[in-house]
Amino acid sequence: MSEPTTDDERREAGMRTRREVLGDVHVDRAVAGTTPFTADFQDFITRTAWGDLWQRPGLARRDRSLMTLAITIALRHWEEFALHVRAAKNNGLTDEEIGEVIQHAAIYAGVPAANHAFKVAAPVLEELRGTSA
Repeated sequence: MSEPTTDDERREAGMRTRREVLGDVHVDRAVAGTTPFTADFQDFITRTAWGDLWQRPGLARRDRSLMTLAITIALRHWEEFALHVRAAKNNGLTDEEIGEVIQHAAIYAGVPAANHAFKVAAPVLEELRGTSA
């Protein structure tokens, strides 16, 4: 399959990847919440983040998830972190690997950030264990 080149191809590839990584429930909620004010931004992130960046061949999705978890911890973007804990599970990371990312972030992003990341991740992982049983 060739890389998407037109905006429509990038949008289509981006939406497919966005759904595979984040899940239909989240994407459907985001799409349903789109307003005329946010429509251009939703299109932008679908084309650029999901249609370009997450399509690049240099890193596997699980590696991108590892990086995204670490970055969102460092920047203390907790809602985005929780969303990407789910995405990381979709991309094949184990609970233990997610814990290791948080532990690693304690040194590089700070113990308070890692402490809070464990608090954010724990209920998400617990919920996901309950839905996969």
